[in-house]
Amino acid sequence: MKLIFAGTPEFAAQALQAIIDAGHQVALVLTQPDRPAGRGMSLQPSPVKKLALEHGIEVFQPLTLKETVAQEKIAAVGAEVMVVAAYGLILPQVVLDLPRFGCINIHASLLPRWRGAAPIQRALLAGDAETGVCIMQMEAGLDTGPVLLRGAFPIEAADTTATLHDRLAELGGRLVVEALAKLPLPAETQPVAGVTYASKIEKAEALIDWSKSAAELDRHIRAFNPFPGAQALLGGQTVKLWQASPVAGQGEIGRILAVDRSSIVIACGDGALAVSELQKAGGKRLPVQQFLAGNPLKVGDRFDIAA
Repeated sequence: MKLIFAGTPEFAAQALQAIIDAGHQVALVLTQPDRPAGRGMSLQPSPVKKLALEHGIEVFQPLTLKETVAQEKIAAVGAEVMVVAAYGLILPQVVLDLPRFGCINIHASLLPRWRGAAPIQRALLAGDAETGVCIMQMEAGLDTGPVLLRGAFPIEAADTTATLHDRLAELGGRLVVEALAKLPLPAETQPVAGVTYASKIEKAEALIDWSKSAAELDRHIRAFNPFPGAQALLGGQTVKLWQASPVAGQGEIGRILAVDRSSIVIACGDGALAVSELQKAGGKRLPVQQFLAGNPLKVGDRFDIAA
């Protein structure tokens, strides 16, 4: 099938690879303009652009799809369908209507739950029991279109945004290849009940509130791994917490209840959190034993409490 692919991050690149491997003709790839990154802040291509160039596929990086010149370029391809995955630009109705089968989106949630920008993190933060991928027929609304295919799996106790991302990306690639082979597919209208919105993750959300329960903070740490990292304050200095688990314990919130070679146990609003991997500002992620070697902590010390 002749198609256009629109996407930007690694999640989208995995879907593009699956489509290429399935033998489809990817006539054009749309992706975000190169962005400055790294210590030198030099312009870096997106994962999707890198993959497209490796396969000799033409790449188009418009700032907007609302201009006629961009719409004409897309129309000239004569694609049967456009596949969209975490692209980052709004598709106007004229673009949605161009391909024969319209535009289909790979969305990392079980719609109508978690429409929007950050479905993986929001599912973890909320304590959802499962997550998955929907292949959705796109329309003008935000993730409101009918669902063509869906797949689900349970969220495990140790899952982070990183691990869920990889499993969802693999599932998304498989489902979109299946969908492309079966177009046109019957569409399931999303129910009105159960709609939630996954707003964009803000760095300020990463700060830990020790008044919350240990179970909530466990999910918080896993949701902000790998970005931007759950943050706590200790003596006015930022410390990132990368791995922890809820344990029995009680005490003044933020107070260290126990310290050993494997964990630092900190009192929460309900229960306690055994932290096993930390990172000081400017340092590396370290297991507790190595962290304590350069940052001695003892029972009774307290993490700062947000005002």
